[in-house]
Amino acid sequence: MMTSFFDQFMSPTFLGIPLMALAFVLPWLLFPSPAPRWLNNRLLTLQGWFINRFTSQLLLPINVGGHKWALILASLMVFLISLNMLGLLPYTFTPTTQLSLNMGLAVPLWLATVLIGLRNQPTAALGHLLPEGTPVPLIPVLIIIETISLFIRPLALGVRLTANLTAGHLLMQLIATAAFVLLPLMPTVAILTSVVLLLLTILEVAVAMIQAYVFVLLLSLYLQENV
Repeated sequence: MMTSFFDQFMSPTFLGIPLMALAFVLPWLLFPSPAPRWLNNRLLTLQGWFINRFTSQLLLPINVGGHKWALILASLMVFLISLNMLGLLPYTFTPTTQLSLNMGLAVPLWLATVLIGLRNQPTAALGHLLPEGTPVPLIPVLIIIETISLFIRPLALGVRLTANLTAGHLLMQLIATAAFVLLPLMPTVAILTSVVLLLLTILEVAVAMIQAYVFVLLLSLYLQENV
């Protein structure tokens, strides 16, 4: 029984071909593209308003040099929200429950922020490894600790997104299974369990959006330190 619970997190295949590529392409096909009369399209207007508001809030504390990342961060935000939300539909697969995918997104972007800092302001970038006013005996220890914390950042990004989505999907399946089993035995308890499942589903919709926002927000904070 426990093995079947975790089967939903296995990468789907068709004729031995992984369907991860289809999961990557599908979100972009769902978004409308601007047309000559795009101002009359309410969906396009709402989409543009959301992206503009998100981008302006995200880049507000970042220097002008970091504004070049606006397109990357906004696209990543929309992409992660789409994948997370589509994964809540029945009989679908959530690619962001795979740690390999999340690390594949986190490591290159984090590494890019670090390399930008080392290129533009190497003294300040290396100065983050040693706080000002540190006693001399603690300097080697603090450098080691700060270096470890620096390299843990991409791991924390990937694990946070994977763990939150995996825990939510697993909990939803456990409650749904309990409601299905209890329905012929105790209908009242099954109905109450279904209500809990409905509330949990609403919570998971919020978690799907919040975790995508947190992922991009932390990347912007890393970028802010290095520009």
